[in-house]
Amino acid sequence: MPRVIHFEFPVDDPDRAVDFYKNVFGWEINKWDGPQDYWMISSGSEEEPGIDGALMRRQEPGQGPINTVGVPSVDDFVAKITASGGQVVMPKMAIPSIGYFAYCSDTEGNVFGIMESDTSAQ
Repeated sequence: MPRVIHFEFPVDDPDRAVDFYKNVFGWEINKWDGPQDYWMISSGSEEEPGIDGALMRRQEPGQGPINTVGVPSVDDFVAKITASGGQVVMPKMAIPSIGYFAYCSDTEGNVFGIMESDTSAQ
């Protein structure tokens, strides 16, 4: 069964947000070496329940946190989402060496991500 595997917090001031989450929760936060500004969050040890996430620059006013669900196939789940009344907000894209990703919304307008792991993704 697909589960939430990642969270994203949109931020206006990444340095301020990094300091906040490090000071409040003790999270380890490191800038991702990728094509966009993205800060990876390690929120605890693998032995503890929970998920890791990231900080990203806010794309639009009012943008809220986004949860990502791990799925076996982005294409199959995009079809299920649209057939059930949801929408694709950002189409499938490759994250090199990690997998495939898309942003979607449910019937209530909530945005979420879906992620297919595939180390051969280009």
